[in-house]
Amino acid sequence: MKCPYCGKVESKVLDSRMTEEGACIRRRRECIGCTRRFTTYERFEEISLMVVKKDKRRERFEKRKILDGIITACRKRPIGMEQMEQMVNEIEREIKNRGESEIPSTEIGQMVMDRLQGLDGVAYVRYASVYKEFKDIAKFAEELRLLEQFRGRALNLKRPL
Repeated sequence: MKCPYCGKVESKVLDSRMTEEGACIRRRRECIGCTRRFTTYERFEEISLMVVKKDKRRERFEKRKILDGIITACRKRPIGMEQMEQMVNEIEREIKNRGESEIPSTEIGQMVMDRLQGLDGVAYVRYASVYKEFKDIAKFAEELRLLEQFRGRALNLKRPL
């Protein structure tokens, strides 16, 4: 590491500590040349993840956009902010674990719907109505029918034998 004072490239590490929940290492260094001390931060290089929209445009992945959509769907529902943030963190982790540089927005929307479907029917239908762009009441009714089928299967799985 190059010394910010004298420019020499040799230094020794005096102290290392993790910061930001383990995402970064703070190192206290001393220059071999001038013996002055300085601090460096070491982080892993994150791949820039792009979201491919329905119209083929590409945007940088923003976790906040997913959370905003979930907050809107869960408005006035008995779902806490912590639960919503946890859902977004799970989705982000799943996306990043794929190791791909691009993901279609439709896949992100489906991930959100899959989680909302098991959590709260009203929030699910609210999100689905925007995500699936219902054009008429028949499409909306069909989605409600599918939700009821899903709920029925889920209840049957939870019943003791």
